[in-house]
This record gives sequence, C-alpha cells and structure tokens, in this order.
Amino acid sequence: MTGSLPLPPGPPDPGKARQALVLSTVGEPEQLRSDAARNRTRLLDAASRLMAERGAANLTMESVAAAAGVGKGTVFRRFGDRTGLLIALLDHREGLLQAAFLSGPPPMGPDAPAAERLHAFGPAVMRHERDHHELILASRTDPLRAYAVPAHRLRLSHVAMLLRGARVKGDTELLAHTLLGSIDAALVHHLTRRRGMPLEALDQGWHDLVSRLGAAR
Repeated sequence: MTGSLPLPPGPPDPGKARQALVLSTVGEPEQLRSDAARNRTRLLDAASRLMAERGAANLTMESVAAAAGVGKGTVFRRFGDRTGLLIALLDHREGLLQAAFLSGPPPMGPDAPAAERLHAFGPAVMRHERDHHELILASRTDPLRAYAVPAHRLRLSHVAMLLRGARVKGDTELLAHTLLGSIDAALVHHLTRRRGMPLEALDQGWHDLVSRLGAAR
C-alpha cells in the first residue's frame, strides 16, 4: 500500500479525485525485500497471537521477540518502538476499511453520491474503531502521532473531498477534522462503554451533524 496524495483545492473532478485517494498504511509506508517482508509478517503473526492471549496492554517488544524466536533488537529495528508495533498491527485492518470507502460498493464506494457516502462513512468508521478499540487506544502513546500517520491523512482527505462533492460551504479541511473528531476511537469507547449509549445513537448523531453542515441525504 502507498501513502496518500493531497487533494487539489476547490470542487473536485470525480475522476481526478478518485485517483488522488489511494490505499494508505496506518504507519509509514515502506517497500520491503521479500525476506524482510517475511520476517515482518512472522513478527506480526507472533504479536497477534500474544495480543489475543494477553491483550494489547500487556504486549511487549521482548515478548514478541521471544514468541518469534528472534532477538529483541530485531523487533526494535523493524518497528522502532512498541507504538510502531501496535500501529503495524492495525495496518491490515485499516486496509480493509480503506478498500471499502475508496473502491467498494455503495453507499460507501465511489458510485454513490457524495452526501450518501459521507453519511455511510461515519457509522462504518465507528464500528471499525469499536472492534479494534483496545489496539487503537494502546497505540496512542503520543497524541500528535495519530494525526501524522498516512491513514489519518487519507481519512481527512476523503472526508474533505466528500464535503466538497456535497457542496458543503466553509473550510472543508477544518470541517473534516471536526467530523473525524466526533467519531474518534476514544470518544466512541467512552460513550458506548462508560456512558452506555447504543452505537445506533451515535450513528444518528453523525447523520444529524452531517445534515446540519448541508449534506442531507
């Protein structure tokens, strides 16, 4: 998968906009040799098994190295730190979500009107965040890092593109940040687990917010 490219300003040309958004990794993109790619997969498989057994909070670089039968330095060289490892584990899951909103069928995919896609986007992301909330929250040791990874930039560009396509007035990048903030994993986890709100209520909140911005279905 490759990094995302910036969208041109102003109302998008549908063909150009579709080309501008490409699948993006959660962490920094890289091209690996075949042996390095195999080693990376081996480490991620070991990390996935350990996470299923112990939970993301108890996953360490040392335990992954032991489970994969390599030295601790190998894990650090591949992922940098524990946060890098957790972000890499999210990569495959994020890729499935990206494929759905970039090239999947309606209402998320490119054959649906922009407003319809925007309404479908929020509930899909909330369910993705709910299903992987432990991994997502454990990876957020640096609050600012989440805004810099390619996957977040891709989501931001995608929502901004849909806002322009739906002819929403205002600063679409700022509005896109606001919309994404309303479905952040930590907030969704707090509202559903701590406050007991059903996910359907958050869905309706997303639809109300998007409609108030001028993107009614």
